[in-house]
Amino acid sequence: PLSGLADTTFTDDISNLSSALLKEDDPGEAAAASLFPEFLASFLKHSSSAVFELLEEYQALCQDKVDSLQSLVLRAGQSSKTAGVRWLLQQENATWRLVTSLYRDRVQSALEDDIMTDLAAPSESEKVVVDQLFQRDAVVRQSQLVVDWLESIAKDQIGDFSDNIEYYAKNVCWENTLHALKLRRTSSAGLTVPLVTELDPDAPLRQQRPLADLDREDDARLLKNLFSLIRAGMTEEAQRLCKRCGQAWRAATLEGWKLYHDPNMTSGSAELQPVEGNPHRGIWKACCWRLSEEEQLNRYERAIYAALSGNLKQLLGVCESWEDCVWAFFRVTVDSLVEQELRSSGMSQQELDALPREYLEANWTMEKVFEELQASESKRVLQETREHYHLIQKFVILGDLDGLLEEFSDWLTDSKPLPSHLLRFMAHLVLFYRSLGMALKEEVCVDVLKAYLALLVVAQQSDLVASFSSQLPAELATAQFAEYLQTVSQSEERRRCLQLAAEAGLDVAAVTKLVVETVRERDDTEFTHHNMTLDTATTQEDQRKIDVIDWLLFDPAHRAEALKQSNAIMRKFLALQKHDAAKAVFSKVPEDSMREIYRQWAGLSQATPLPAEDENAIREHLCIRAYLEAHEAFTDWFRHSSSAPQKPAPAPQAKFTERVANEMREKEYEADHAAWSCRLDVLTEDVKERIYNVLLFVDGGWMVDNRQDSSLDSERSLQMSALRSLCLPRLVFLLLSVLQSCRRHQEALRLCDIISSDQHRLYKVFTKEDLRRFLQKLRESSLLLLDSGLDPLGYELQA
Repeated sequence: PLSGLADTTFTDDISNLSSALLKEDDPGEAAAASLFPEFLASFLKHSSSAVFELLEEYQALCQDKVDSLQSLVLRAGQSSKTAGVRWLLQQENATWRLVTSLYRDRVQSALEDDIMTDLAAPSESEKVVVDQLFQRDAVVRQSQLVVDWLESIAKDQIGDFSDNIEYYAKNVCWENTLHALKLRRTSSAGLTVPLVTELDPDAPLRQQRPLADLDREDDARLLKNLFSLIRAGMTEEAQRLCKRCGQAWRAATLEGWKLYHDPNMTSGSAELQPVEGNPHRGIWKACCWRLSEEEQLNRYERAIYAALSGNLKQLLGVCESWEDCVWAFFRVTVDSLVEQELRSSGMSQQELDALPREYLEANWTMEKVFEELQASESKRVLQETREHYHLIQKFVILGDLDGLLEEFSDWLTDSKPLPSHLLRFMAHLVLFYRSLGMALKEEVCVDVLKAYLALLVVAQQSDLVASFSSQLPAELATAQFAEYLQTVSQSEERRRCLQLAAEAGLDVAAVTKLVVETVRERDDTEFTHHNMTLDTATTQEDQRKIDVIDWLLFDPAHRAEALKQSNAIMRKFLALQKHDAAKAVFSKVPEDSMREIYRQWAGLSQATPLPAEDENAIREHLCIRAYLEAHEAFTDWFRHSSSAPQKPAPAPQAKFTERVANEMREKEYEADHAAWSCRLDVLTEDVKERIYNVLLFVDGGWMVDNRQDSSLDSERSLQMSALRSLCLPRLVFLLLSVLQSCRRHQEALRLCDIISSDQHRLYKVFTKEDLRRFLQKLRESSLLLLDSGLDPLGYELQA
């Protein structure tokens, strides 16, 4: 079961678990399956006010699973399904991280709007000016959060950089070129390849001469790794790497981006404090821009300085993925907005004028960034732009919830099914937005939750189904969970499902009622006249209708509803002459149901009579019981009357011993026949009494409500009226056949008085054909009475 993986740690015995999972068709899906109940547990554990703690726990859960799947991917291969699951979870983890970062800022900004204080006076410090910009401008602040987010993803992907550092850990820069130059000094032989003659940092560019081949390869590799570190926001690590490789000058070029700040200008303290940043940052930035445009330099070196100076064109030249491109755009966006702020505040140096006008006057917005990405010339970037998680990340960054939900709607209507983990993420993201009170398109939110519910139903996750059903509107929640309960057949599992529904806040009474009504109304068989030939055997569908009553019997508080629903099912069975099925339903209802209904009503301290609907349901239940008892009595009588002992045939010309044996058999037959006749008389009286109980049912008649002040249920009224027309004539004919078979013709004739009585008005339930057949039967009894010397009504003839 999925819950078995919930508390599993893969650190204890990863090799054994990996071996077991790799034997499965989809080990990655199996290993990550515990995320479904774990996410629900986290969601239920955190209150609505602790939404960001909840998001951090979501991230931790995803990261744990990513780490767990790593060893499986190494064994199964990067092209395996397991690798696909790991990628999905990596993207989900990154998206939760983005949502947490941006919405923590957005919520905090919304809270501070009302208590916004006046900003500090204009400052002579670049750092203070930029700090004030970040406090004031949400676009700059959130753009930087996006940059930080993308750099954190890249940092995770870099992992342990120690191997590369060790490779470059040499104190001498360009040692192969140095060695070649030393050889040339000591040897008269000229070099076959012209190399630089000096080893200052600018020598290759100034002299237009190359380094030694091995040094060029080392430099290219170093520069690529340096760019990777800067891409991951690890500028200090990049500087340390430069120093280890003997290129301290290169580390210095990565230092000049820091904003200048002299605390001694405003502190008023006699003690001098250290000055921060680069007072000549403008000169440094202009140089970086020129270096990024220098075509003779390595493309990664140009990209490094492009990132530092905001040269988007050169930076995009080494960006291969969607994340890289988004990082480049947003980094340049922040850079340009900062420079514009410094220029408007009069803090920027004149050296910045050396930068292109399109950079200084750029008007980047988040929307424009993604428009540019849509027009990318890279096929890979265009393809990744359409990936599910990247689209979600885009709308999260833009704060465009309507666009996000429209995208969700398109995915749900697409014929291609969504990955299960993506559906889980979508459902929990919708719940997160709800918890923040964001304005959402409710119909799309409902569709997302319904799609996730469908996934959980297939997986038979009862606890998850109950909890997520409760997130839907009340009526729909009842319908969704009722639909799921129709698939549950085990009694203990049914009881557990109802308990889960109660814990999730669902209306258990409404759910169980809907389950029963849905099952019992599943077919469209109409009430059928009793003369039609029917198959009265209990079918599998009938059995489902019988068993569905169990849903209403777990809680005594639902006993009244159980009585009403069982009555409705039995009405249909009686109309179809499926008496065995009706008896099965009747036996489901506890014998103390009526007493329980009255007890519950009294417990409400109600001095008024029982509600009309409940009282009529109790009377209907008694009517059905009387009918079933009458039918069962007739069945017993018919079975007994058909098993009369057979009289032994006398043997002609038998010997003495055979005659004696025959006499003994005749005596046994006479005794058996006497006992049989006695038993038949008892059964005849019983069937007569029980059928009369139905025909002469008290207080208005069989299947007639006593209370007329109940809410009108036209279908029930029609069915009860139809049952009177179907069942009462049938019982009359059964009783008539019993009496005539037992030669009780006088009693049979008395039926005529009962049928014609204006007190009971049973003649109204007979059709003309039934009455004609009934009178014909009575005529036969009268003729037999006349043949026996009595008058047509069975009385002795008067002289």
